[in-house]
Amino acid sequence: MEAFKIIYTVLGGLGIFFYGMKAMSESLQNMAGGLIKNIIASLTSHRLVAVAVGTLVTMLVQSSSITTVMVVGFVNASLMNLTQAIGVIFGANIGTTITGWIISIKIGKYGLLLVGLGIFPALFGKSTKAKNLGRVFFGIGLIFFGLEIMSNAFKPLRTMPEFLEAIAYFSDPNYGAYLACIIVGCILTCIIQSSSAMLGITIALASSGVIQFHTAAALVLGENIGTTITALLASVGGNVHAKRAARAHAIFNMLGVVVLFSVFPLYIQLVDWIIPGDPNLLNAAGEKPNIAVHIATGHTIFNVAATIIFIPFLTPLANLVCKLTPSKGGRVDKEGHLIALGKHTDLLPPAAILQAQKEIELFFKIVDKTFKRVRSYIDSPTDDQDILKEINKAETKTDIYQKEITEFIVHLLEKDLSEEQAVEAHRIIKISDELESITDYLEKLALNAQKFKQKAPLSGKLKKSILALFEQVDHMYQETKDQLQDYSKDRMLEIEKVSNRLWNEAEKLRSESFIMLSSEKVSPDVIMYYSDMVVALRKIRSHTLNISQASS
Repeated sequence: MEAFKIIYTVLGGLGIFFYGMKAMSESLQNMAGGLIKNIIASLTSHRLVAVAVGTLVTMLVQSSSITTVMVVGFVNASLMNLTQAIGVIFGANIGTTITGWIISIKIGKYGLLLVGLGIFPALFGKSTKAKNLGRVFFGIGLIFFGLEIMSNAFKPLRTMPEFLEAIAYFSDPNYGAYLACIIVGCILTCIIQSSSAMLGITIALASSGVIQFHTAAALVLGENIGTTITALLASVGGNVHAKRAARAHAIFNMLGVVVLFSVFPLYIQLVDWIIPGDPNLLNAAGEKPNIAVHIATGHTIFNVAATIIFIPFLTPLANLVCKLTPSKGGRVDKEGHLIALGKHTDLLPPAAILQAQKEIELFFKIVDKTFKRVRSYIDSPTDDQDILKEINKAETKTDIYQKEITEFIVHLLEKDLSEEQAVEAHRIIKISDELESITDYLEKLALNAQKFKQKAPLSGKLKKSILALFEQVDHMYQETKDQLQDYSKDRMLEIEKVSNRLWNEAEKLRSESFIMLSSEKVSPDVIMYYSDMVVALRKIRSHTLNISQASS
């Protein structure tokens, strides 16, 4: 009965801890969303900058798993190369150590006080900033309260003979016991899929006097290997670059553990030398007041030391994972596909928005090429099937783009976004939908031009007027694309004026074509094809205007 009580109390405390971590992480993301986006956007090929980006982002979101899943998603979408990704992963391992320091603060008994201080601004705050700040305090309070519940639940284990006998082997100060603890830490972290939660459990076990420092330190090393399972799972279904990034994360952490394991007794002594006080000292209550700080210090030393050791070998590590994960059939990327990897709960809103914006840029490039191909096809006197196939292929690809972007953003909108992020998410959906429609009408324009080539060549006044209207619509599209990068109300109003003028021009051309049908005895089929081409250009103009208005 005592064992059952311990189990459900620990699970309850762990659930409160998990919810606190989630609340704190999401609130920090909302508060620092713009900063995170700017940090990610500043990423360069310099390895130290990549490490700094990974460190800062992980410190802000309080989850190395979120950062590594984000990296795998970026690599899969070809928005980050493998070397950059590995550098960010190095930094994520350093950034996650801040969680250990937060957990190690001995204010567990004040957890409910922080919950009380945070819940009122979280529920009744007038501004978004006040609500997010309240949720941060609320989350931290739940973290400490959950740890306090777990620590109290573990205390009876100190005097439970069955438990002490079961862990006797793991408590011995020898390499066999160290290795066993590393394996256990790895397995449990793979199951829970949260190194922060396992670190919390380890600190709770150690603080309550159940395990000694060397056992806890070995468990933490195993947790650093187990945390890589999240990125490995996220890479399933991704391209070869995504798999390489995830495997680089696993190899880096495993090699770091191997290096530190080889000098484990010296590592323990180093932590004892840096942090004053005996980590295994028991107070009158049977607790170990010094051990939490020792565990947090050991966690930090491991990740910082591993990064310092391996950062000169970043390129060789990238080459190694390339050999271990070769590309098949020469295809390395799924260019232009937006693939939301892993659990949607792991999506980092600022990073997801940035990724979607990058995909919109790739979307525009496809539409740009399609405009040029359609112009070339209309102007060509022959029915060039190669150009037509490229136009059809582009239309199919944009259908995929629009579907994937919409699905990605819809899942993102299920999260707690800031007002600015929600507005940008809806804007991205709108733009992708309009770009897909533009490509549809460009294809229709080309197919109607093909009918002319097969029956009666488009020539003379009709061809000249179609090409003139096409050039004007293309120019409006280019102006709209530029406006997205440098928005101003005056530019949008100017585009609206151009749109109205082109609508009138299109109607004028259609009216003139019907007059030609009666007065110049032009074939009805020719007039019908011509009218359909004018209507397609008018529709392209309309969807382009919608893009311009979406940016306001």
